[in-house]
Amino acid sequence: MIKKTFFQIHWFLGITAGLILSIMGVTGAIYSYEQQILKWMNSDSYTVQVQQRDKLTPAQLYQHFNHTAPDMKINSITVAQDPSASSTVNVAKEGARRGQNIMVNPYTAEVLPEIKGREFFQFVQQLHRNLTVGLVGKQITGACTLMLIFFVLSGLYLRWPKRHSIKQWLFIKPQLKGRNFIWDLHAVVGTWVVIFYLILACTGLYWSYDWWRNGMFKVLGVERPQPEMQTNAGNNRGEGRQGGDRGPRAEGEARGEGRQGGERGARGEGREETGMNPENISRALDLSWAGFNTQFAHKYSTVTFNLPKKPDGEMQLSFVDPVVQHERARNNATYNYRTAEFTNVEMYEDKKLNEKIMSSMLPVHRGSFFGPIYQFFVMVAALLMPLFFVTGWMLYLKRRKQKKLTLAARQATIIQPLDPNAKPWLIAYATQTGVSEQLAWRTATALQEARQPVTVKPVQQLTLDELQQTEQVLFVASTYGTGEAPDRASSFEKKILSAKADLSHLSYAVLALGSREYPDTYCSFGLRIDQWLHQNGAHQLFKTIEVDNANNEHIQQWNTALARVTRLELQAMNIDKTFDQWILSKRELLNPGSLGAPAFNIELVPEHEAVWQAGDIAEIQPGNSPERIRVFMQKYQIAAGTQVPSLQQSIEQVLWDRDLTQAEPFDSLDQLLIQLPTLPTREYSIASIPSQQVLRLVVRQKTDAEGNLGLGSGWLTQHAALNAPVALRIRSNDSFHLINDNRPIICIGNGTGIAGLLSLLSARNRQDYTQNWLIFGERQREHDFFFKETIQAWLQMGTLKRLDLAFSRDQEQKVYVHHKLREQAEELKAWIAQGAVIYVCGSINGMASDVDQALTDILGESVLDQLRLDGRYRRDVY
Repeated sequence: MIKKTFFQIHWFLGITAGLILSIMGVTGAIYSYEQQILKWMNSDSYTVQVQQRDKLTPAQLYQHFNHTAPDMKINSITVAQDPSASSTVNVAKEGARRGQNIMVNPYTAEVLPEIKGREFFQFVQQLHRNLTVGLVGKQITGACTLMLIFFVLSGLYLRWPKRHSIKQWLFIKPQLKGRNFIWDLHAVVGTWVVIFYLILACTGLYWSYDWWRNGMFKVLGVERPQPEMQTNAGNNRGEGRQGGDRGPRAEGEARGEGRQGGERGARGEGREETGMNPENISRALDLSWAGFNTQFAHKYSTVTFNLPKKPDGEMQLSFVDPVVQHERARNNATYNYRTAEFTNVEMYEDKKLNEKIMSSMLPVHRGSFFGPIYQFFVMVAALLMPLFFVTGWMLYLKRRKQKKLTLAARQATIIQPLDPNAKPWLIAYATQTGVSEQLAWRTATALQEARQPVTVKPVQQLTLDELQQTEQVLFVASTYGTGEAPDRASSFEKKILSAKADLSHLSYAVLALGSREYPDTYCSFGLRIDQWLHQNGAHQLFKTIEVDNANNEHIQQWNTALARVTRLELQAMNIDKTFDQWILSKRELLNPGSLGAPAFNIELVPEHEAVWQAGDIAEIQPGNSPERIRVFMQKYQIAAGTQVPSLQQSIEQVLWDRDLTQAEPFDSLDQLLIQLPTLPTREYSIASIPSQQVLRLVVRQKTDAEGNLGLGSGWLTQHAALNAPVALRIRSNDSFHLINDNRPIICIGNGTGIAGLLSLLSARNRQDYTQNWLIFGERQREHDFFFKETIQAWLQMGTLKRLDLAFSRDQEQKVYVHHKLREQAEELKAWIAQGAVIYVCGSINGMASDVDQALTDILGESVLDQLRLDGRYRRDVY
């Protein structure tokens, strides 16, 4: 429940705040390289041709501008060590808090071209900070930045239970398709940028909220300067070209620092207010320049002299080391030009790390604090911000579209305009694991696209009166177990198929699903529907279509037959089976010494982000063992390593999942491959939940009369190599899903049926729901008590309120699960009265049928039928 809540908040905030964060990310990435871009665009302003003479000193530059422009109010003068670098004069300008930088030729004092692009970067900065809408925008960007922290932390939480390998967490899987690829891209790239986004968000909030800024000072143990100190500092110290910060005072609080030159902005009053005439200022600059070069010659790259405001003999200056750490790494000094000595020198390198961080928040935010490589990665991470907005919306829209289509189909909502002359179709489905329901909806969609009115419903909701008022009906019916109707369709069979009615007005067709592995009962429930309709006079549109294991060729026969009798152009439909790659990480024998066949704990980990629910099914694409392929190739004299030109693969690679029993004489490899269909898939109940980090199966080996291992069990328990990929897809098994509340549940199963029950109980354990009763049976307690430690731990923890075990071979008289059920008949009734839901997982032959009979005897047939209809009697049997 917590994870679902986090997920809902994560995607909701993502699709709402994502656009703002995308704008902030892109603008932040652009603004982080403002200085580099401006210098590249204005090379004629930042660099000059080197001349064979000394640069003009600050005093000479001051005298020049004081003579040529006496009304100009100069705040500071910056000169550079580099002979080709221009000098900067910062002057007061109305409306410009930081003043205006004038780039000048350091040899002639000629004013160089004005910097182009400044207005653009000012706009980008405002867009980044407040969306250009002032205080309201500042509140919006601040709130979105807080949300970014939530996105990062909740994204990690939502992803953490998955596999922890480096490959899984940090590598994109281009082989994934559709939604899986979008999710993988969103999650993997999100993992790449976690650290960058956390630092960006935590430092960005420094400018958004005072409480956050105060907290940063406290956490880092730096005393925050008082406003008076900041004001004095801003008035007395103009920073230089790199905009350095001093002492523990944070960037952004001392608002007087300049971006290109150390200016004091609009605070730069005229010299008539300083009490110093131009001659005194010029002399102070001369003496300070000489004193600075005496101590720091060749130990700086740029130096800024802030013109003195008072005749106190002090000159405030700042300078940058020859190799600068970042744009705010400035040294500050006070020089007494009367005594020719420095009264205060603050070297940036001498500061503690926490003081450096708090005095250089902008470089920390944009990444330059940690060096150019880190800054580049920060810029890339910021540019990737729209990726999460786009992929998040794509995932949301896909999920919303799927829900909308399902809802539309269930409400018989037709997007296409209907044919007014078309007769309505009723499509009824009987499903156990969802395949028939899926085919019913796809049939409905095909008819709707042909402008036919369609209603879809499960057969248990059909009444005899409804059939008598319907002219056209299509049945899509699965056969379950040993020829039975699906659990929820049992009432339809008892009430409808046993009744007599005049259906001579009704036209119908039946799509019957089953498995040829059960030849005696293959598609028998669908055939019983067909027989009942025929006996009551209904007209068959075409012969019943039988589908073996959701075979797409058989499904297409249904589509073709329906198109032929309706004379409609129907879109082709099939069951899409896209298998993902999973790694077989563990194979462990569970029952050494057992009287029964070996049973294995199989563990697989995904190479993608995998999601499933307790009760779902893993569908495996089995393969042929290398030995079997070798024997086949020898039989047909195919050389090892032979390439199949049409597929650009070796013959061994192509044959791994082909049915090798279907081969007939052939003239070419392509002709051979046409004969060999893909091996049928195998399904297994999943024994784990995603938070356990593995997908667990419990597989018992099956053998034929010749002793050959079964197709699926042989592949998983012997032939597939450990740490090798296995083709697997997860199929939702809605009819066996766990209830989402704290009603009691009763789990009944035997043998490998423990798998489906384990997933349910694991999920209940995570939810702290303790009204759980497990009834489990096998042969011998000593050898066949699967997952004994886990079950006993649940019992001790209180996750299991009751545990009843039936080991049939541990005593002379065999005891089975249904015996335990009958022994606890009164307890069973009490649990049912409390709203308990029954889950049965295991073999249909014997256990499931005996349990069904015991429940009928204890509760009564009508009560059990009602439990089925209410979803309180759920089975996953095979």
